[in-house]
Amino acid sequence: MASHRKPRSRISGPLTGHSRRTAVGFTTAALASVTLLSQTANAAPGAPEPASRSIEKVKERVDTLYHQAETATQRYNAAKERTDQQRAKVDKLLDSVAQRTEKLNEARRTLGTYAAAQYRDGGMARSAATLLFADSPQDVFDQSHLMDRLTGRQKQAVDDFQAQRAKAAEERGRAAESLASLTASQKQLKTQKKTVQTKLTEARQLLANLTAKEKARLAALEKKKAEEARRKAAALAEKQRQEAAARKKRQEQGQEQQQNGSDSSGSTAPSAPSNGSKAAQAIAFAKAQLGKPYVWGATGPSSFDCSGLTQAAWKSAGISLPRTTWDQVKAGTRVSTSELQPGDLVFFYDDISHVGLYIGNGMMIHAPKPGDVVKKAPITEMPIYGSVRPA
Repeated sequence: MASHRKPRSRISGPLTGHSRRTAVGFTTAALASVTLLSQTANAAPGAPEPASRSIEKVKERVDTLYHQAETATQRYNAAKERTDQQRAKVDKLLDSVAQRTEKLNEARRTLGTYAAAQYRDGGMARSAATLLFADSPQDVFDQSHLMDRLTGRQKQAVDDFQAQRAKAAEERGRAAESLASLTASQKQLKTQKKTVQTKLTEARQLLANLTAKEKARLAALEKKKAEEARRKAAALAEKQRQEAAARKKRQEQGQEQQQNGSDSSGSTAPSAPSNGSKAAQAIAFAKAQLGKPYVWGATGPSSFDCSGLTQAAWKSAGISLPRTTWDQVKAGTRVSTSELQPGDLVFFYDDISHVGLYIGNGMMIHAPKPGDVVKKAPITEMPIYGSVRPA
């Protein structure tokens, strides 16, 4: 019985290279699509990293930016100090140049009077008078036959003219060098200012992009850090009290031994002078600034940065400190953390970019960072570099 089914068309020959590649391509694409769909189906939609880890990273980045901004602020302060000094030096030199120029002009007028008189009287040749006003009159005045024609007063006028011109040239040269130095300082000042602003802008943007939940989490992290710093400060204060008591006991024993040894003469060892009153004045000033805003580059009276506050505090006690933390750390006597006394300066971080005024019991007054105010804080909330007693 004949079959009425339509026969399948046969492939007339093997697959060509092109056909094989096409077939394989379709198969691969299909498998990739299935795999991708499978992965997409199995993946949790929009799975973010844990909130705690994300906020901690944000906090770490913000803290780093604030630290970098404070370091740049100290560079800015140093550049501003140099700029101010150079500007004062340039102004002084320009005043001196102006005065010297006036003296030079006076000497030139005096010399011109003598030259004109000799020219009218025929006592000096026209060429000689002309040479007196040449760019290099020394070449002319060194000629003995011309000098012999001049009187004592005329010779004095020539000498005065030459001296004034030499001094004027020297002062103009110094003024030019100072102007170049001032320009370089101003350029560096501008660079550091831009760096500070860039770091602070990035930190503010990071904080502004946080949600309410993230801000609450960040506040909790800050609170936890502050509590830990206070615990460490209390432990440090207790250690300081114990060491101070031990030192006092040793001193009393030493004084007792000295008194016993000097009974026959009736003399006692003189006590060391105390600078506690100056430290108290510095602390009183710092306390009066509590609540005033931190502003980078500020030295008061309405706002401060960290080194601006410590400088102003000790200035109120009659002690002059340099502007930057890097220079303040060199001013005074280095003391260990265990020997800290109220009024001492405590410096932080390996790059010495922050400073606070120690007030006792492990606490300090400092101007912390942009967006914050002058306040009391434990000295243990940042890594301590070292401490200095200004007076």
